[in-house]
Amino acid sequence: MTTLPTGAAMLMAAGLAFTTFTSTAQAQDASCEIDRPVMFAGLNYDSALFHNAVARFIIENGYGCKTDALPGEVVPLLTGTGKGDIDVVMELWRDNIAEAWTKAEESGNVSQIGVNFDDAVEGWYVPSYVIKGDAERGIEPMAPDLKSVDDLPKYVELFEDAEEPGKGRFYNCPSGWVCEKVNSGKLAAYGLNDSYTNFRPGTGAALSAAIASAHKRGKPILYYYWGPTWVMGLYDSTRLEEPAYDKEIFDALKTEDNPTKATASPQSTVTIGVNNDFKKAAPNLIEFLTKYETSNALVSEMLAYMQENEEKPEDAARYFLKQKPEIWKSWVPENVAKNVENAL
Repeated sequence: MTTLPTGAAMLMAAGLAFTTFTSTAQAQDASCEIDRPVMFAGLNYDSALFHNAVARFIIENGYGCKTDALPGEVVPLLTGTGKGDIDVVMELWRDNIAEAWTKAEESGNVSQIGVNFDDAVEGWYVPSYVIKGDAERGIEPMAPDLKSVDDLPKYVELFEDAEEPGKGRFYNCPSGWVCEKVNSGKLAAYGLNDSYTNFRPGTGAALSAAIASAHKRGKPILYYYWGPTWVMGLYDSTRLEEPAYDKEIFDALKTEDNPTKATASPQSTVTIGVNNDFKKAAPNLIEFLTKYETSNALVSEMLAYMQENEEKPEDAARYFLKQKPEIWKSWVPENVAKNVENAL
């Protein structure tokens, strides 16, 4: 570590103090509309934590407000939003909204005010090099004709399960997840139970670790996954074709034990939800949150940055704000954008 001369160290410390004071003072130029912290739903997964960090940085440094987050699971936090304990939920998955939110919406206590991203995806994937190869890594195509779930019986040996020779392995979600139930139904409906094992990793982290390991080694793997996630951001994957999404058929996969029909998962729209008392009290913040808009690809890119650099959501938010000003400046007035830039 380099030791600075005493005078230089004092000047540097003074400069840092002045920068901090100036940024804070400029942020306070924008008078906050409410006299308490804006409370966010602290949903405990990466994409929601990233969006919270971006919105909180802008609200704190751009609008001069204080913010906080209440950590927890989906249902309690949505219930809390209806009661007024939570002001903002940055990720509401419209196709899987909990009953607690629906009841609060029907009671007039909450609203969906904007679309965070409308291209969330989920499905069955293989590494793209399995189909196309990867010349840079010296990987030849392993299954150039693999396009659809209907083709999977031909590739049992390619995706062979080391623990059950003669069968392929499909990496499902952990037991207890809704997607595990759906995927198990799909295996039955697609007639794949006799040729593929339904492998359920113990945790979400174990699933992503298995996918990452296969991609890094250039090995074949068949798996369910979704985006936006760091896995989708880091690894080039190809989604296998399935029958076109049909809501009735898809919903039945969640409840039937032995479904005979299956369908692709929907492309989900993810909205931003707020408590209606907060909505009335803070129209400027609501305008910002309504304009807040990202995409599956963008968020996956930011989550990949977090993963590769072992950064926290707050660090990824700063990285996003520095690297993508053309996106977030469209969400806020010019004076707020200047405050945010000064804080960065």
